[in-house]
Amino acid sequence: MTHDLGGPRLEIKYCTQCRWLLRATWVAQELLTTFQAELGEVALVPATGGVFRVSIDGDQIWDRAEQGGFGELSRLKQLVRDKVAPDRDLGHSDRKGAR
Repeated sequence: MTHDLGGPRLEIKYCTQCRWLLRATWVAQELLTTFQAELGEVALVPATGGVFRVSIDGDQIWDRAEQGGFGELSRLKQLVRDKVAPDRDLGHSDRKGAR
């Protein structure tokens, strides 16, 4: 799979029955804004059954069922950063949520 920027593919799988599209698009927007130079693609994948899962190139970094809830945005940014730009400082996002 090739990407224009050559970066990884971030995927957000969300439940359409639960009407989590708005949350998925908000998370996608925030991650794209923060990691615009590091990500090659962000995909929204409709699903059912209460799923809300974030993965990078197939490696799951957050699952609502496993971790309990959606996760704070600052935590999601830390998890994405750890995969795509481990040396990067996230400023207030690093200080706000514990690692």
